Amino acid sequence: MSESIRELPPESSVKLKRVGLHTHIKGLGLDENFRAVKVKDGMVGQERAREAAGLLVRMIKEGKWAGRLIIIAGPPGTGKTAIAVAIARELGMNVPFIAMSAAEVYSAEVKKTEVLLAAMRKAIGIEIHEMREVYEGEVVKFNVTSGPHPYNPYMRVIERASITLKTKDDERTLEVGDDIAEQLIQQGVREGYVIQIDAETGRVSVLGISEESEYGRRYYEVGSRFRTQRPSGKVKKQKEFVYYLTLSDLDRMVARRKSGSLLSLFFGGVETKELGPEVIAEVDRQVKELIDSGKARLYPGVLFIDDAHMLDIECFAFLGKAIESELSPIIILATNRGFAKIRGTDVEAPLGFPADLVDRAVIIGTEVYDPESIREILRIRSMEEGIELDEAALAKLTEIGSRRSLRYASQLLSIAAENAKVRGSSKVSEVDVARVDELFMDVSEAVEHLRKYESLMLKY
Repeated sequence: MSESIRELPPESSVKLKRVGLHTHIKGLGLDENFRAVKVKDGMVGQERAREAAGLLVRMIKEGKWAGRLIIIAGPPGTGKTAIAVAIARELGMNVPFIAMSAAEVYSAEVKKTEVLLAAMRKAIGIEIHEMREVYEGEVVKFNVTSGPHPYNPYMRVIERASITLKTKDDERTLEVGDDIAEQLIQQGVREGYVIQIDAETGRVSVLGISEESEYGRRYYEVGSRFRTQRPSGKVKKQKEFVYYLTLSDLDRMVARRKSGSLLSLFFGGVETKELGPEVIAEVDRQVKELIDSGKARLYPGVLFIDDAHMLDIECFAFLGKAIESELSPIIILATNRGFAKIRGTDVEAPLGFPADLVDRAVIIGTEVYDPESIREILRIRSMEEGIELDEAALAKLTEIGSRRSLRYASQLLSIAAENAKVRGSSKVSEVDVARVDELFMDVSEAVEHLRKYESLMLKY
């Protein structure tokens, strides 16, 4: 792995934009009295749901949330996933957040309960310390070079990246391979972050956001718990290295090599369809030993299951038992159903969940966004994606989001930016929004279109 890192003089490179649906979310956006601010930390509106989530975060941090789960219920497109992400952000930067759809548990190769167990193990992080040679510093430049996919000419994949790290006394530019570049992207690393890269293994760890950076000073009111000083000394140094792994990582390692210390098993391993109970018991034992010796710290993360009404009665029974385990993550179930049949039964119940599971949960409700909130969300999305909007375009998108859906308006935002480039403008105008709105259809328009040509459609 060490040969995939080499120091380079500064050079230009193609930058790959890394914008996800919830990259702008930094927390729940609460004040010191746990009251929701209308717009803060990337969150907009849903004040009641955010304040409820804030109280739960406080209980989780105090260790008072054992044996219970959280249900977020509301119409589609009302920020259920955003609230779950914000809860994970409030718990800490290195707390794992695993999002999955309930449909993922249905596999012909792996049992449903094994899929859920693997997801729960992925959502429990462990921080292990060891002295190693590392590159450490504030990221001042980060450029990713992509190339054509070897099998699909219409796709591009990451080939390498160049990253410039700066300390108070030194600055170096490194070229890293695709594996390290993917880690940097997955962890959301950008200019202003303070990171460590293991010189031998390539393991990337995010330490925080530099107080001296422009990003740390002004972007989305980064909380003090995320801030850190720019490192001093050389970029390359001997230092206590921090590994952020999950129990799932350790399960795969121990499944391959059942002897030796966990510190010698960080990298490598083969995928197995199912892990036996003896492997899980061995990992749990070694993790407890590391924690008792002061070499590790456990971070119970968040497992978010969207469309949870698609789980069946067996899955619900498994979750009811699993949340009682001492090594259990915070489980959040999201649904947009009212009354629905519990899958695997003929029983109709609220949310499509068994009554005994609902009794062990608290329910957070989300509501439809008002036009003011939709406008602010679209403005934040445009900033996150680097899109310049004029006021008329923003008003038009807000009107579309209120009349149709926020998700549809968010989709049009990116497409309108591309249309603006086609006509040679760097700013999106109302003309661009109207143009793409005319070209594309939302769900209601698509339904009318299908009805119009229903006689010509194929039926099987």
